[in-house]
Formats: sequence, C-alpha cells, structure tokens
Amino acid sequence: MNGLQPPPDLADEANHGDGFIRTYKAWKGSNIFVLGGRLIFGPDVRSIFFTIVLIVAPVAVFCVFVARKLMDDFPHHLGISIMAVAVALTLCDIILLLLTSGRDPGIIPRNSHPPEPEGYEGITEVRPGLTPPLRLPRTKDVVVNGISVKIKYCDTCMLYRPLRCSHCSICNNCVDRFDHHCPWVGQCIGLRNYRFFFVFIFFATLLCIYVHGFCWVYIRRIMDGEGTTIWKAMTKTPASIVLLIYTFISVWFVGGLTVFHLYLISTNQSTYENFRYRYDRRENPYNKGIIKNFMEIFCTSIPPSKTNFRAKIPKEPAISPRTVNGGFISPNKGKSIGDIEMGRKPVWDDQALGEIGDYEEQVSGDIMDKDGGLPEVSPDLSRILPPENTDSRGVMHHPRLSSLGRNSERWEISPEILPLSRFGESKRMNGKSNTESTDENNQQSETKF
Repeated sequence: MNGLQPPPDLADEANHGDGFIRTYKAWKGSNIFVLGGRLIFGPDVRSIFFTIVLIVAPVAVFCVFVARKLMDDFPHHLGISIMAVAVALTLCDIILLLLTSGRDPGIIPRNSHPPEPEGYEGITEVRPGLTPPLRLPRTKDVVVNGISVKIKYCDTCMLYRPLRCSHCSICNNCVDRFDHHCPWVGQCIGLRNYRFFFVFIFFATLLCIYVHGFCWVYIRRIMDGEGTTIWKAMTKTPASIVLLIYTFISVWFVGGLTVFHLYLISTNQSTYENFRYRYDRRENPYNKGIIKNFMEIFCTSIPPSKTNFRAKIPKEPAISPRTVNGGFISPNKGKSIGDIEMGRKPVWDDQALGEIGDYEEQVSGDIMDKDGGLPEVSPDLSRILPPENTDSRGVMHHPRLSSLGRNSERWEISPEILPLSRFGESKRMNGKSNTESTDENNQQSETKF
C-alpha cells in the first residue's frame, strides 16, 4: 500500500527459515542449552561457577600450604598420595557437579493443546461472548499399591502430571520424580540426575573431612617436631586455621544434606514429598523397604530422556505483519501474553484500549457537573464500540469498566448505571417543565397588565 515495504526485521521474522527448527530453539521452558542442545542447564547456570570456586579454592590452599609440606614426613613416597587423593576427590566432585547440572533431569514434554476430557461429546453450543465451562477436572485419582494418590493437571504444560511429577516454577517445566531445584548446581533435581546429585554432595562431604583431618595432622607434626603447644603450633600455620574453620562450617551443610538424603532414599521419598505430604504421618505408597529403595536409586538404569532436544520439528507458522494506518505492526508486538501455571493473561487490543481509556477519562471528569449534579448529556457508548469491519472477539472488557456489560453481540448499559441515567433524564425533564411553567406565569402576568 502506497509503496510501503515492511521493516526488514519483521519481514525476516515472518518469512525466514526452511520450515523446521531444532527442538531446543523452540523450547518454552527457561532452560539454557549449550553445544547445540547437547547440554541443558537451568536459568541460574552461573551459580555453578561460584560452586566450583568454593570447591577448588580451599583444595588449592591445602595442596600448597599443607599437603606439600607433609610429603616428606611419610616414607616410601606415601606423602605424595596425600595431595593426589585431595586432587582426585576434587576432580570427581566437579565432574559429578557437571553431570548433575548439565543433563535433562527428567523433563516431561509439553502438550500443544489440552487433552480431551473424559466423556467428550463434541463442542457444545455456547452463547456468544461467553467462555465455555471448564470440563477438565483439576485432579484425578490413581491407585498405587492399594493407596489412592491424586495427580494434578498442569495449565502450563497442558497435561496431567505423572506420578511423583511436579512443575518447577524456576525452570518452568514439569519434572519427573521432582526432588527440588538446587541453586548451587543451577538445575532441577529429578529422576535422571538424582543419583549424581547425591554422590556429588557425598564426595563434597568426604573432601571436607579429608582436608579437615590432615590439617590437624600437620598441626600435630609441628607440635611433635618443635615440642610446642597446640596454640603456638597453630600460629605457625595460619592456612591450616583458615581451612579448619572453612571445612568445619561446610561439613555441617553438605554433611547434613547427605544424611538427610540418606533418610529420604531409605524411605523412598523426595524432598518435595517430604515437605508437602509428610509421609511420616501417613502411609507412603512408594516405600518398598530399605534395600529395594536403595537399589531403585543406585542399581537401576537411568531412563532415556523423553525429549530429543536436537530433533527437528516443524516451525510454528509465522503471522505476516499487518498494516494499520499506513504502518506495519508485528503480530508479536503490542500484546501482553503470559504463560503461568494458573492460566494465561488476557490479550488486549491496543486500539480498543485507547478508546476505552479516553472514554474513562471523560466519564471520570464529567460524572459530576459544577453544581454537584449529574451531567445533562448521557454518556455516548458508541465511542467505544468496535468498528464494523473488525473482529470484536479479540477485544476484552476493561477491568475498571465493570459496569459496562456485553450481551451477545450488542452493548448496553448495565443496571448499575441505568438508575443514574434515568435520574439525569428526570432532572432534565423537571428542569424543562419548570422553565415552561415560569414562561406561562410571565405571559399571564403580562396579560393582566
């Protein structure tokens, strides 16, 4: 129109591509993908660098100021093994950290549309302008080992969550056997990475105990070699004092977490289930006994990922830019769409919002006249009616104009405003009748004179 061309970025957005795209590029979760979708991290992946520093830094101090000086105190070259074990534990811990953080924790693929409800009989006839009633039940009952368990419907993923599955609000995914979202590894802990997470915190506990123990060994060597007290020996190795304090504090965190997860594994619970359902107060339908519970975690094969993030899928059809008043508007701009677990935010039509806002300002300014009465002119609702050539289904009611009702395909004044409008009409009619009676009295008085 008029020789105008759409902006280059909008034209590329609508026409670029061969119709297929990698799954990880179209993924609607909050994950961060690396190496073409081969590694998947959570949105807080940067936290793992801080975790690595917390592991590597004290071990480096230990190797330089403690282990290096203990190498000559043990015969048959056993002194070098002190440093080698510390380095080996550190490498294992970092590898387990990356295995926990960089793999699919058990993400459940999303549905493109809600499932059909049970007993679905087709589309029922619904009045225009009204939302059809919700037919999907929020929960379903499933029997597990003779115990009834409820599974919930996820509005974001549009599916009924499998058993022991929960939706992570940080990663925005439903995760199978969801345990918790760990900020230290920047990833959800679920079915496919739980064993790596447990071994990671277990090795971190061993590393803390190892460094703490050999710091005391080095202080003891100083006491025996110089025949001094423990306090004077500690002043000769300030690095050991720092490491003793650091490892003592750290072991309460990682050691306590390890003990807590040992309890969860022995009772076949997840962290989420322990805090949410409190199985110690009622029967746990998943408990198989201590031995079978441990075998389920460590002796079973890890199931494959339910989503191939490198597979090519058809690209969602792009909507061409539309022309409005001689300009181009992208279909993805000017809308406020949010995908949250409780539903979607409303989509507003920009033109209708502007007209409604103008009308609202006039109503708020003219609702009372200077004499404290109602205005003599009734509100003109035709100003906010949608144009005849536009589709009124995309326009939603403004929340602050709740008194304007919409029935079928026409607009009318709701009962809240109707008495006010009638009161204004009666006021104008009374004013008009008073004026006419005054004129008649004046004419009669002139006739008498």
